[in-house]
Amino acid sequence: MATLVVPPAPPSPLDDAMQLYRAFKGFGCDTSVVINILAHRDATQRAFIQQEYETTYAEELSKCLVSELRGKLETAVLLWMPDPAGRDVEIIRKSLIVDKNLEAATEVICSRTPSHLQYLKKIYHSKFDVYLEKEIESNTSGDLQKLLLAYVSTPRQEGPEFNKEIAEKDAKVLYKTLEKKLGSDEKTFVQIFSERSGTHLAAVNSYYHDMYGHSLKKAVKNETSGNFGRALVTIIQCATNPAKYFAKVLYKAMKGLGTNDHTLIRVIVTRTEIDMKYIKTEYAKKYKKTLNDAVHSETSGNYRAFLLALLGPNN
Repeated sequence: MATLVVPPAPPSPLDDAMQLYRAFKGFGCDTSVVINILAHRDATQRAFIQQEYETTYAEELSKCLVSELRGKLETAVLLWMPDPAGRDVEIIRKSLIVDKNLEAATEVICSRTPSHLQYLKKIYHSKFDVYLEKEIESNTSGDLQKLLLAYVSTPRQEGPEFNKEIAEKDAKVLYKTLEKKLGSDEKTFVQIFSERSGTHLAAVNSYYHDMYGHSLKKAVKNETSGNFGRALVTIIQCATNPAKYFAKVLYKAMKGLGTNDHTLIRVIVTRTEIDMKYIKTEYAKKYKKTLNDAVHSETSGNYRAFLLALLGPNN
């Protein structure tokens, strides 16, 4: 469930393009106009606005945004402009190649649906002329590399069906591997986590809890570490309750001194059109504060206005 508030009868993309052009043209940019338009248009509408802008003014809207906006607002708006797969491609590329910090790439890959990943791989190749698998190979290592490669290249089911016997067997195998230490075999993890559907893994998690008295997530957290452990936890949590997972990621980004704006922007921008309504519910339930209030107290200015516009009503 998205939170994006779009006008009941949005103006034509040409009208929007003209308004944006005017907002850029005076002394300094009229940022409120930019936010009011772009934060209230869905992916299709944004694509049309970009087309109209280029057709009418012979320049790319994204380039104008780069020259007119600054700082965190610029980062957030530029990430908001592409469609979901195009945006994920940018995040993965930056995480693997520029930042050399694998957290964002790991989160994006391990939380997306199989069909989205297949589409994303095509976009990645057409945009950067290199296969995503090749990039993962060159920029990661060890168990994380094995898991990510398997995860992006294995076709998984997406439906609600799963096989009870296999799910129960998987739970037992994982218990032996994780807690009984009968050969802590990473190959087993990689196979089960990359080949099984989300529904199947949610069932494995539930059998695990019934048989051993605690969640599979807890066992994985205790017995694995680093980005590999994080990847496994992301996969399980996104199979059982993705909204709860992202609520926690947002909470951690804002907790303590200083805010991790990269994470804040990434999660809000990528989930607004998917399940932000559920994330807001989970956030309020767990942290006794609305997500809007948390974001309001951790951000300021136009950057705050843009994120709050994406989050929609404070409820």
